[in-house]
Amino acid sequence: MKIPKITLEDHVAVPGTADKVPDRFEPEAWQKISHALLDIHGQLLSDMDAAGIGMSVLSLNCPAIQGIPDKKRAVEAARRANDYLAEQVARNPKRFQAFAALPLQDPDAAAKELVRCVKQLGFRGALVNSFSQIDVDDSAVYYDLPQYWDFWGTVESLDVPFYLHPRDPLPSRMTSFDGQPWLRGSVWGFTVDTATHALRLMSCGIFDKYPKLTVILGHLGETLPFLMWRIDNRISMASRGCPAKKKLGEYFKKNFYVTTSGQFCTQSLLDTILWLGADRILFSVDHPFEKMSVAANWFDNLDTISEADWLKMARGNAERVLKLDAAK
Repeated sequence: MKIPKITLEDHVAVPGTADKVPDRFEPEAWQKISHALLDIHGQLLSDMDAAGIGMSVLSLNCPAIQGIPDKKRAVEAARRANDYLAEQVARNPKRFQAFAALPLQDPDAAAKELVRCVKQLGFRGALVNSFSQIDVDDSAVYYDLPQYWDFWGTVESLDVPFYLHPRDPLPSRMTSFDGQPWLRGSVWGFTVDTATHALRLMSCGIFDKYPKLTVILGHLGETLPFLMWRIDNRISMASRGCPAKKKLGEYFKKNFYVTTSGQFCTQSLLDTILWLGADRILFSVDHPFEKMSVAANWFDNLDTISEADWLKMARGNAERVLKLDAAK
């Protein structure tokens, strides 16, 4: 019998924040999704039970806090959201845990909020929806910049993971998608932006300063396991002053974990295992944007990996990385 799985990328919304329909969804489809984002102890729990999932680590859907340019509002919204997440976990802590939402518009405030969430609320880390808009709508700030280095020191000192989750690139920065809007969002735009963000972190030297820092990427690493050899090869031929002291692939293998969220493809999983190893891969779904039943049916019926590796990815790695209690 399969053990109850743990899934890390299941999204919820704070009441009052799921009303706006994202451009990539039809209103009817978003109505179902927004209901699922809010129905934690009903639909989500029922879907977990049906899929053999024992625990879900909750996080806000994108762009959430990262889409609030006003710093004060972002700080206040993050605190309210985290208090709400803590309330949901408290109702059923054996089945739910949470990742903190952080106002990275203000790095100092984000560090303080992460400390509060980990030390006081018992959160298992943070999930941040890629870049933050700051002061004006048409802005995109990434976390390799110098003002974020102290924040990363806080993450390392707390010994919790930072889940770097995608969001839509801003329209002003999406000109390569002009005329083909179907390539935006989770089809391709998410991956391009998040993979680039992760490479910025690897390149800037942050993992040399904070070697125990842990970052999680969804969707089997946003294509990076399949491209890392070429990335390192080309940098070695023309580094152009890259400050990282090691090959980027070394940071990827040592400082990153990836999840299966929204990427239920056996060939892709096998390729990722060959690059990172089964110890660095965690089962996840991406609820409610993916069906738990589809993810679980694929994962539970894998016949191309060992039982030991399956158990690691299903639950063991998450228990270790998130410091969860042993399976009940």
